[in-house]
Amino acid sequence: MRKAFVFLMVLQFGFGFAQAQFDLANVEKFQKELNAEYADAKTSPLLPEDLKVFKSLDFYPANEKFFVVAKFIRTENELPFEMKTSTDRKPVYVKYGEAHFTIDGQSFKLNIYRNIELSKKEQYKDYLFLPFSDLTCGNESYIGGKYIDMKIPQGDTIVIDFNTSYNPYCAYSPKYSCPKVPLENDLKIEIRAGVKKFHE
Repeated sequence: MRKAFVFLMVLQFGFGFAQAQFDLANVEKFQKELNAEYADAKTSPLLPEDLKVFKSLDFYPANEKFFVVAKFIRTENELPFEMKTSTDRKPVYVKYGEAHFTIDGQSFKLNIYRNIELSKKEQYKDYLFLPFSDLTCGNESYIGGKYIDMKIPQGDTIVIDFNTSYNPYCAYSPKYSCPKVPLENDLKIEIRAGVKKFHE
């Protein structure tokens, strides 16, 4: 099960949800702080043998193309469902909304979810979960897709910075239980941004 510090860590990065422009400093801060968490034995998902030699995660170069301001459509009256994971655990999520955006002239849609139990906690009440996969998965990036942590937007747009996408803990150790990316969030494009697959 994912640890609470991960959610706190990512939410405090300040991805610039109220901003509509790419900020390289945010990406660099994301990378630096993620590396720090993974290098710390108290917070790292790495296996002991990997932690001993860990220096840095492998990131794609920051790319403004993969910072998008999407049209956000709140989906009302969605029924909660059990999201499949890499184990028998089935956490309950609800589809909270849809993000519609374009990259290189192509139109895409991603569903954004909310963890029911997590949303009951005060510090996570605005937390949203965006799992996705793309054409790099299984090659340059983790075969199981990647995650982006988000916050509930105040208006009808939402910023998606794929440069701040990260791997599920299952990419580093089999002891974790990770939500599987829903089929509807598989993008038919190479999203060459965020964390690459882990090279042992």
